[in-house]
Amino acid sequence: MTQNPPVDAGHPAAEHLDAASRPETRGIELIDDAERHGRARDLFLIWAAPSVSILNLTIGASLILLGLEIWQAIAVIVAASLLWILPGIIAGSGPASGTSGSVVTRAMYGILGNRLFVAVVGWFIGAVFLSLTWLASSFLGADLLRRIGIVDPIWVPIGVTLVVSAVTILVAIFGHGLILRAYPYMAGALFIIFLAVAGFILPTVDWQYAAPEPLSGAALWSAISIGFTILASTPLSFMNSPDIARYLPRDTKPSHITAATALGGAIPFIVFTIVGVLLATGVSDAAFAVGIDVALVDLLPSWLGPILVLGVVINTIALNAMTAYTSSMALQAIGFRLRRIPAAIIVGVVGTALTIYLVLSSSLLEAANLMLQFLVVVSGPAMAIFVVDVILRRYDYDGVDLFHDRPGGRFWYSAGWSIPGITALFAGGIATALCLSTSVWSGPIAQLTGYIDLSVPVGMLVAAVLYAGLLRTPLGKDGRP
Repeated sequence: MTQNPPVDAGHPAAEHLDAASRPETRGIELIDDAERHGRARDLFLIWAAPSVSILNLTIGASLILLGLEIWQAIAVIVAASLLWILPGIIAGSGPASGTSGSVVTRAMYGILGNRLFVAVVGWFIGAVFLSLTWLASSFLGADLLRRIGIVDPIWVPIGVTLVVSAVTILVAIFGHGLILRAYPYMAGALFIIFLAVAGFILPTVDWQYAAPEPLSGAALWSAISIGFTILASTPLSFMNSPDIARYLPRDTKPSHITAATALGGAIPFIVFTIVGVLLATGVSDAAFAVGIDVALVDLLPSWLGPILVLGVVINTIALNAMTAYTSSMALQAIGFRLRRIPAAIIVGVVGTALTIYLVLSSSLLEAANLMLQFLVVVSGPAMAIFVVDVILRRYDYDGVDLFHDRPGGRFWYSAGWSIPGITALFAGGIATALCLSTSVWSGPIAQLTGYIDLSVPVGMLVAAVLYAGLLRTPLGKDGRP
């Protein structure tokens, strides 16, 4: 039986019981086969809960703002949803290794290189999504309180942020056992709430909608590609999928893990982003100016508005508790001598501070689109490298080897750094930035193509091909070509 690495020394097995009723003390420590449990299909509802999001409605509405017709926007959504298969593929590395994805990536970047990778990529992605989803609940919660007479443009949204973030971090402290138990119920409640909202906004949809100035040529492809980049950033960011799957039995089929994870994320993603597209066709320019989230509440009956806000809060807790939970293990993987629970609290404090800053300086739509576009500079190449590594190794990740963090270990490589992984990551990031087109930055390649945003396919292709090419041959048991 696989033995836990030294970081687990001194912790009785009973402390690591994966139960919903007690805080989870296990962090990146290995999970013995005797402690594995669950089925791959359990992952479907775990990923559905954070994916039933008002952020999807907001992003869907932004596709109409870009000038796309309804059918064009739907086609872009479906195309971007196919990327959900990628977090599904890498999720299987969790049960294979018995540890978190932030440790598995030592196989790609080396022991020391992975610390840099997790510190920059893992924390950047975690902070962005914590802040964006907390931002959505802050705006809607503050608007609801405004409607009942509690008005303060600064302290009300800050207060909402603090309350929601506190509950979120509490869920992250209880960890995997609570997530496994509670998320199916949260997913069910969110489906009912958002389907009810969708039912009430359908009469406002302009089914004959046509863009005021129909796009064609380079302008059309620019809008399509920018929309795709914004949408793609969501599935590409979920490199934490191995963390959620790691308790599954070692012999769970990777194909089943892939299917449950990908479908759990993709189905709500498709449905509710399309609802956002339809909503935008019946919303005035003035409504967009005050925020699509607030405009949505105005379209609903008075009794349903507060329920929608409750749904947003539930979704925020679901998504951010998962993010904070996995980010706490990322903090451990960097090398900080912290238990998982204090690490989760630190993650929450950092995310809350960033959210408060955004609450006081941004609109939800503006903040979401810009941050999601810039996110792909790191998330796209990193996801491509992870997927290539999983395919080449065929899920051969030995947990004990991953924790051998001294010279001579399987993943020490060159002085603690993997040249193929680090090179591919930087090259892919540069290629992504050169092709990115946003309102504040457009790379030279994007400018040459008429602001067509090819950042996701080009960045991922460069990273994947370069990583596989530098490895030259499929990897052997020693982790080398």
